[in-house]
Amino acid sequence: MLDTNAFDTGTLRLFDEVATSGSFTAAAELFGYTQSAVSRRIAALERAAGGPLFERLARGVRLTPAGEALHRHAVAVLDRLGRAGEELAAIHGGRGGTLRVGSFATANVDLVPGALKRFAERRPGVELRLVEGLTARLMDRLAAGALDVAVISDYPAGLPAEGARTVLLREDRLLVALPRGHRLAAYEDVDLRELAGETWIEAAPRGQPTLLVTACAAAGFTPRSGMRVAEWSGKFGFVAAGLGVTLVPELAARAVPGDLVLRPLRGTAPARKVYAALPEAPLPAALELVEMLGEWKVCTTVSPT
Repeated sequence: MLDTNAFDTGTLRLFDEVATSGSFTAAAELFGYTQSAVSRRIAALERAAGGPLFERLARGVRLTPAGEALHRHAVAVLDRLGRAGEELAAIHGGRGGTLRVGSFATANVDLVPGALKRFAERRPGVELRLVEGLTARLMDRLAAGALDVAVISDYPAGLPAEGARTVLLREDRLLVALPRGHRLAAYEDVDLRELAGETWIEAAPRGQPTLLVTACAAAGFTPRSGMRVAEWSGKFGFVAAGLGVTLVPELAARAVPGDLVLRPLRGTAPARKVYAALPEAPLPAALELVEMLGEWKVCTTVSPT
C-alpha cells in the first residue's frame, strides 16, 4: 500500500530531477543538498512506494518500471500544482479567476454594463458572471459567499446594516416621465406641485411609504394612485397611453422609449443612494470593478421635446 505521507512537493521535485538527470549528484547540486542527503530521501521514498524506484548503475541511476509509473504521476501532480500557483497568483493580482457580480435591475440598464465593459477590456483574463436581484436577496448571496461584489440601493428596504463593506457609488435621483403631448413636456424641469392633479403609475401596494409619497407630502399633497405596475419598462407603456405619469430612476434613463420625455424635478427631488457591497476580504478584481463603477458616467440625458 502506498504511503502518501512521504510524497510532499519537495520530495516529488527531487524525485523528478533524479529521474530526468539520471544522477543523484546532479540533483544534489541543483537543490543544494549533499549526495548522501539525496540518497536518504530517495530511499525513504522507495520505502513509502513499496519497492525500488531506481536501478543503481555504475554511472548514475535509471528508473525501474515502478519508478516510471510513479514519475508519470509525479510530473502530472507538479504540473497541476504549477498551474494552480499561476491561477492563484492571477486571482490575487486581479488578473484571473472568476468575478461574481450581483446588481438590481435598473443598475443593469447602464451603470453595471458600462463598468463591466471597461473592466473586461482591462482584465480579459477574469471571467465575469452576473446575477440580477433585489437588494435583500443580493446581500444574502454576498453573505453566503456566492457573490464577490453586489450593486445595491437603500430603497425600498434601507441599507443593510451588517455583513458587508459598502461603498457609496452615486445618488440616483428620480425623474418624472411624461407623454410627449403632456402640458408640461415642453418645460426644462417640473415643480412637483404642478403634478398634484396627475394620476401616478406606481409599483408599491397602496398605503406603503415610497419616495413619491414622501416627496409629495413635502410638496403639500397626496399623489393620486392609478395602475400598479411592478417593472419600470411596463410603466412606460401606461404613461405613453396617457394613463398617468411615473417616476423613473436616473439610472434607467437610457431605457426610456422615444415617445416619452423625462424631466427633472425642481427643488429637492426624491432620490435613492446606490452602493457597492463587498465581503470583508474582497478580491482585488472586485475592488477594481468598484472603482470603475464609481467612475462610470451614466447616461442622464433628459429627452428633448
